[in-house]
Amino acid sequence: MSATTTGVSTAAVAGAGGVDPETPVRAARRSRGWWRWVVFAVLGLYFLVPLAASVWFTVRDRARGGVSADVYAGIPTAEGFAENFGRSLALGALTVLIALLLMVPTVVLVELRLPRLRPLVELLTLVPLLLPPIALVVGVRSVLAWAPEYFFRTPLAEAFFALQEPALPWILVLVYVVLALPFVYRALDAGVRGAQLRTLTEAARVLGASWPRVMLTVVLPVLRTSVLNAAFLTLALVLGEFTVANILGFETFPTWIVRISGSQPQLSVAVSVLSLLLTWALLLLISALDRRRREEDPA
Repeated sequence: MSATTTGVSTAAVAGAGGVDPETPVRAARRSRGWWRWVVFAVLGLYFLVPLAASVWFTVRDRARGGVSADVYAGIPTAEGFAENFGRSLALGALTVLIALLLMVPTVVLVELRLPRLRPLVELLTLVPLLLPPIALVVGVRSVLAWAPEYFFRTPLAEAFFALQEPALPWILVLVYVVLALPFVYRALDAGVRGAQLRTLTEAARVLGASWPRVMLTVVLPVLRTSVLNAAFLTLALVLGEFTVANILGFETFPTWIVRISGSQPQLSVAVSVLSLLLTWALLLLISALDRRRREEDPA
């Protein structure tokens, strides 16, 4: 009788799929998942402890004791802050605009018309990562040094002088566009690969839409999150770039922070902390927009 019962039970389990119940496996997985929380805790401490130490350094009042937020309150009126921060924002906006105008049509063209050129485009956009930025900026500085003298009293020389205007150095915009190409291309390419862009553009063209209208009303809405990611990465690159601006002799937001770090260390660290928090806020905003888009369009 017991054998029969055992056989029936085994047959029932086999008939249910021939596998053992999953409860012990899940319990084992839960018991082995503690190390993930340990990793998260270590990473959290790795990022939060230096940030907390920086904040404490900025709010600690060594003269009177206790804490004070005077350093943060004095940031907007600090000498050079508004000028250099505004210049870096302008450089970032121009870099984002030029990079998107250059890469969005390129990515769409490669996806729709020239898929065979995708490996070549990927290779070309990888060149800024393979070429050290210091080598790039030294080459740019050499060209800026000899070109105006060689082409003296020509329109080309005037163009080189205009590129080096300290108020808004366009040469930095051009260099930043080159440095941002790998990040912009990959952000846009990921969005294109995940969207049915060919079907949407062909439908719009059949309905009589011109290519500019297709780009504005079809491509950009579909790639909205990718465009925001590319813009965020480019803006973060510009706001944090120091080497190129320093070697070329232009003062931007990062170079200003380094310049005042000797005379006003608390102000320098406070501005750096706020810059980091602003970057995190932009990242969270992009994540929220991406989540909202997925909720609105589950497909």
